[in-house]
Amino acid sequence: MELTDYQHIQFERRDHGILWMTLNRPDVLNATNTRLHTELVEIWHTINHDPTISVAVVTGAGRAFSAGGDLQMVEDAYRDYDEVLRIYEEARALVYNILNCNKPIISAINGPAVGAGLVVGLLADISIAAKHAKLSDGHIRMGVAAGDHAAIV
Repeated sequence: MELTDYQHIQFERRDHGILWMTLNRPDVLNATNTRLHTELVEIWHTINHDPTISVAVVTGAGRAFSAGGDLQMVEDAYRDYDEVLRIYEEARALVYNILNCNKPIISAINGPAVGAGLVVGLLADISIAAKHAKLSDGHIRMGVAAGDHAAIV
């Protein structure tokens, strides 16, 4: 994917190869719908293969970093076993794609970071959280003891 292909991540190229990334669904606290979840999986490949990017900084639009999985997406997924498997595979890929990204990643956690948002926030090479930021892994409420990154962290 090219940067122009992303719908829910805004990009700003700054001096010295800095790519500023903003999760951009502020009306729902940057909750990850199906599209944003996929974008969070793919962006690290895009960054890795772009020689003009030296470092990525990721934050959230509005008052949240990311509220985790969009509740409608979660509800719809649990009605379809194949969709659940697809989301779990993406969750695994998200963790490994961040860990395997050769470019430094900085997270600027500007508010709540939950689920996939927590993965991105905590697995960055450098994580900076606002004093009012809240970190939470809601997977346990769905019966997943080590959601996404928890088994690695």
